[in-house]
Amino acid sequence: MQSAAILAVFDTPDDVLITAATAGGKTEAAFLPILSRIHEAPAASVQALYVGPLKALINNQFDRLEELCRKAEIPVTKWHGDASDSGKDRLVQSPSGVLQITPESIESLLLNRARFLEPMLSGLEFVVIDEVHTFLDSDRGLQLRSQLERLGRYSKKRPRRIGLSATIGDPEQAKRWLNADPA
Repeated sequence: MQSAAILAVFDTPDDVLITAATAGGKTEAAFLPILSRIHEAPAASVQALYVGPLKALINNQFDRLEELCRKAEIPVTKWHGDASDSGKDRLVQSPSGVLQITPESIESLLLNRARFLEPMLSGLEFVVIDEVHTFLDSDRGLQLRSQLERLGRYSKKRPRRIGLSATIGDPEQAKRWLNADPA
């Protein structure tokens, strides 16, 4: 699974759905090629957005991503209600690397810091949506898709979407959700 996922991220321009058992390496399969791209061509912008349904999941994944990013000197920033304001302010002033965020915090960002979004997201290349199954057929999923479209307006190109899940019942439904309006 990891080899196929890494090749799909590296070798195609397509959105990607990565499914595997819990602790099956989905996050690494998505982020190893993403971080390679960021390391090869850093930008003065967030280049990867990680959307998690829960603050606890973001906190857990933060430690894992930070470890992967440390040697490549790629910053990782948490952005949710319990994350430090100093980290958020640092990202606004000097955007780069990976931003981990909940849908609710995306909404807050769109409402309260809209004037900073263009410089923050102009080079956004990837949106990784963890536990994508939690967003299918739900109001929260509709909200997130709307937010992603709104965020995409600040990026120079449509960011690729990568969905992660251990419990997808209908992969075709998840693929349609990830790419609701194929270009």
